[in-house]
Amino acid sequence: MNQGIIPISNFQLALSVLLVLITGGISSFLRLGLLKPLIWGTVRTFVQLTLVGYALTYIFTINSLWLVIALVTMMCYVASRTAVKRTPNVPDYPALLSFAALLASTFLVGSIVTGLIIAPDPWYSARIVIPIFGMILGNSMNAVAISLDRLYSEARSRAAEIEALLTFGATPWEAIQTSAREAIRAGMMPTINSLMVVGLVSLPGMMTGQILGGADPRESVRYQIVVMLMIGAAVGIGSLILVLLSYKRLFNSDGALQPFVLQSRR
Repeated sequence: MNQGIIPISNFQLALSVLLVLITGGISSFLRLGLLKPLIWGTVRTFVQLTLVGYALTYIFTINSLWLVIALVTMMCYVASRTAVKRTPNVPDYPALLSFAALLASTFLVGSIVTGLIIAPDPWYSARIVIPIFGMILGNSMNAVAISLDRLYSEARSRAAEIEALLTFGATPWEAIQTSAREAIRAGMMPTINSLMVVGLVSLPGMMTGQILGGADPRESVRYQIVVMLMIGAAVGIGSLILVLLSYKRLFNSDGALQPFVLQSRR
């Protein structure tokens, strides 16, 4: 088997812009209004990934535990802020709660994967920890946004039912738990669907990257299994934590539904 990464020259990298030009041409022809954001997104992709490449080279060389922790914490913060834009139904998005949920699920699952399963030497090896934690965050960010948005939309649609339960003496949690279950389920479903079709419909990014880098496909499959299972765990834990931390915001100090629950922001 041919080992090693096939290098991409600057000229070959520039040729990839042709893909954007094709997409931009289609957008312009159909008047979709996406040409400007597509070009801006392409520019940002080149700049951001180039800077990240240089930064990671420096971080991998230092390989400091505290630097890794600081970087992952910053990544969790950015992810929690990004999730704000994906929840139009949630007034005054609880960014701090989202940050806490992402931080807890990412460090818990990521530490188990890097410390017990992959077990590099040292266990906090930046070359392993940062990509692993980044994959966890990328998926958990979407899941917590979906879960929180679904919690609020479910509470609105079931407002009469929730108020009736409260009237009969139910606690806020007893009244909202059906909506909470639906919210967590909604956050987990995309990941569960991916687990069902992985390898049959798509070859995931990590596995594809390792194969392109010359790794044995059988070893790549082992890593991808670990990645898929860790994402499933992180998504479930993150969604659960955020829903449990957030549901009380739907009620006032007297245990009644807040007025904004009945008001959609769409």
